[in-house]
Amino acid sequence: MTSPRSLLDGFARLYPASDGPLHGSALLWAHGGGFVHGDLDMPEADAVARAFADRGATVVSVDYALVGDDGSRTFPAGSDDILTGWAWLVEHAPELGAERLFAGGTSAGGNLIAGTVLRLLGHAPASDLPLPNGVFLAYPTMLAVQPAPDAELRAALDANPDADVFTPAAVLAMYETYLGGDVTDAPLAAVPGRATPADVAGFPPTIMVNGHVDELRMSGELFARTLADAGVDIDVSFEPGTAHGHLNRPEEPGFGRTIERVAGWMARR
Repeated sequence: MTSPRSLLDGFARLYPASDGPLHGSALLWAHGGGFVHGDLDMPEADAVARAFADRGATVVSVDYALVGDDGSRTFPAGSDDILTGWAWLVEHAPELGAERLFAGGTSAGGNLIAGTVLRLLGHAPASDLPLPNGVFLAYPTMLAVQPAPDAELRAALDANPDADVFTPAAVLAMYETYLGGDVTDAPLAAVPGRATPADVAGFPPTIMVNGHVDELRMSGELFARTLADAGVDIDVSFEPGTAHGHLNRPEEPGFGRTIERVAGWMARR
């Protein structure tokens, strides 16, 4: 892979594609970090982008706005940055040789990607840019008010306390920070899990890979069911043996398994 380069005054990083099965495609990528942490050098950004570029996709990794310590840059600042990155990719796709455009992200980045797609579908604050050909959501957070885990997941969390970090109270506080206040009646673009099947009609084909022992699975799987109820082509699973954030740990086997599965899915679009 050719060395990545900065775009848009350092706001994004372009990873040129190598030869590979994803030739002719490009991916807009958003790392996670709870809306307050993360950067382009973390593995969830850099290692993931390199992995897809090595398989033939041009990757644009976005350094979207994080909520500041002073409570500035709340929604829709980060979402607007994802849209800016998407607009750049759409405009420059011909010169990049990209005929199929994808968007994806992990955790809070998955929320931002799903919310951006809802904006492309016309939900406020709306955008008239074209939709991606496909969407990849990795262990996304989709709801501010998170449902309780089922008995099987609850038992797995109890057996692995280090993985039990996304309690309903912690998730609610995360969204209150992201929104800068009360989450009641928050825009769908900020809390995509509130969407109904009618709201997501026309959503692109989507692959979602959740963490195995991860309470955020509840909101991700609920959103996947909403997509399915709307007739969206949705492939949802969890990566066995993983806790939240396995794409931020390239040394673990779950990283490579997820990348290979998603790359295969993208190659078939």
